Amino acid sequence: MAFFLTRLNVGDYDAWKPMFDEDGPGARRSGVGHRIFRNADNAAEVYILVEFATADEARDGRAKLLASGVLDRFADKTDPVIIEEAEAVRY
Repeated sequence: MAFFLTRLNVGDYDAWKPMFDEDGPGARRSGVGHRIFRNADNAAEVYILVEFATADEARDGRAKLLASGVLDRFADKTDPVIIEEAEAVRY
């Protein structure tokens, strides 16, 4: 499994979420799932984790997202990084 992870300050979450759901860039089309996390102290700051079967698919999704320019509308953001799980521990 591989993922891309990005952070955005979306401002109004309720206005942003329907646009995210549309996935205009098609960045999540080949993904197997995603999770959205919100900062507990700043609900406008979100972290998006998109899961893919392979690192190449994650890179392709990231490339689609970046090429679309959709992230350019956010002044406060971290561009998506490709990550792979190193270890998982459940308690």
